Amino acid sequence: MTQFTARKAFWRGYIDCAPFVLIVIPYSMLFGVVARDAGLDLFQTMSMTVLVIAGAAQFTALALLQDNAPVFIALLTSLAVNLRMAMYSAALVPHIGHARFSLRALMAYLMVDQAFAVCVKTYEERPDMPPAAKVAYYFGCMMLICPFWYGFSFVGAYVGQAIPASLSLDFALPICFIALTGPLLRSVPHYVAALVSGVSILLFSWVPWNLGIMVAATLAMISGAQTELYLRRRAEKEAA
Repeated sequence: MTQFTARKAFWRGYIDCAPFVLIVIPYSMLFGVVARDAGLDLFQTMSMTVLVIAGAAQFTALALLQDNAPVFIALLTSLAVNLRMAMYSAALVPHIGHARFSLRALMAYLMVDQAFAVCVKTYEERPDMPPAAKVAYYFGCMMLICPFWYGFSFVGAYVGQAIPASLSLDFALPICFIALTGPLLRSVPHYVAALVSGVSILLFSWVPWNLGIMVAATLAMISGAQTELYLRRRAEKEAA
């Protein structure tokens, strides 16, 4: 990827994100089906898809509302699930934070897990990418994923019960996040945070309204940060 022009960077991002379409298609279809089963009509389902554009948070909100949880709890838990987007944003600031405000606002709206993972990996591997090329690459990644999310959410919502249960579309959810998380685990703090989150979500699965997710996420962030701090202090002490 030498001598990246903005146009080449856009199409490179488009191509790099292409494999994730195989996961986004069943994932988005599953949301459409689940939303209709939860009582949302076609307009409500697509409004949620377009406005929220965050699969995990959308599934969480639907599950809580089906369990008759208060709307405040559904919103709070969905917000907690989506707090990862704030961390994504912080990670992307050194690379695309120079863009004008209107572009950054559009980037924030379009941000999805798959495209973020691809972008960060490429930016880290190619620190020589020009600023304009980094912005173009970001949009190339996002512009592939988002139309498929919209389109197949509509398909799932429209055909609804016509999709056989034997297809088990819910396989896409864990596979998607395993594929995203695996390549990003590169250090001891990463592994510690992942381990703590996995164990915590099992230990706190009894907490009502899925609030165990918030507990697990908090413990994972604290443990990862403390591990990184410990390793840094030990390295400084050894250097001294």
